[in-house]
Amino acid sequence: MSSKYMSAQATAPDAVVAPVTSKPVVKGAANTMTQKSRNKRLGLIISYVILIVAVLFAVYPVYFAFLVSIRPNGQLLSLNLADMFLPSTGISFDSYNTVMFGKQPFFSWLGNSLVIALSTAFASVLIATSAAFTISRFKFRGRNALLIMFLAIQAFPGVLALNAITNLLTRLGLYGNPLGLILAYSAGTLVFSTWNLKGYFDTIPVEIEESALIDGCNTFQSFFLVLLPLSLPAVAITAFFGFLAGWGEFALASAIIPAPAVRQTLPVALQALSASTSVPWGLFAAASMIVAIPTMVMFYLMQNNLQAGLTAGGVKG
Repeated sequence: MSSKYMSAQATAPDAVVAPVTSKPVVKGAANTMTQKSRNKRLGLIISYVILIVAVLFAVYPVYFAFLVSIRPNGQLLSLNLADMFLPSTGISFDSYNTVMFGKQPFFSWLGNSLVIALSTAFASVLIATSAAFTISRFKFRGRNALLIMFLAIQAFPGVLALNAITNLLTRLGLYGNPLGLILAYSAGTLVFSTWNLKGYFDTIPVEIEESALIDGCNTFQSFFLVLLPLSLPAVAITAFFGFLAGWGEFALASAIIPAPAVRQTLPVALQALSASTSVPWGLFAAASMIVAIPTMVMFYLMQNNLQAGLTAGGVKG
């Protein structure tokens, strides 16, 4: 048996193995892939260069203002090129000392600006949330016309309404009063805040409020206890823009509260520091650094909600 098996195995034809051939690499395809990689790398480099230049244009003015604020003589320009980038002539904080503790009531101006800005932020949130909730949740006649009217008001330049605003506040007895300035700022931020909050409210399911109503809440309770906590990012955006509107604005503040100096806001009062023949650039630079601090603090406190409020508020409108 074994010999027959051995002979059969010996006489069996060998298995034919197909040769493995490798596909030739197409040079044209390889060159195309290399060219695409180079173009992608070149586009990335150009993008980074553009971003770096944009950052320099945005950051250098602030850095230059800081350099002017710490120069001993407070000069704006210098013949020495190194002074445009480094404090080569020395460091002095006399400008800060003069601004804050000089003859002018700097802290009164700062307090006026803070009160007006915070009040504008509060009023913007209070008015815009109510208006946005009404437009988002209730169907009534003239709803679409109201939204279109808001857009038309936003397209109208605010400077052109300066005379009308001052006349209106004069008739109301609010000319020269910080309350009139707060009212004007709140009205100016109403359009953007209402549209942004309305878009955010539209993204929140109505069923959540209906569940609160079933549990015993009324409309106001469901709004304050359910909807507003879910809308904190959009509310933060509204408060932040309201604060900015009342913090650094000059035209309305100079027209509505021209005097006395103690009641003026910080931008208007600082402009009055310049004489007819000379401009204290060192004082202006030091004051601008101080003015930027509250805005930076508020942005730092709200940064977690700012991006979500801007993006989610524009999803559905």
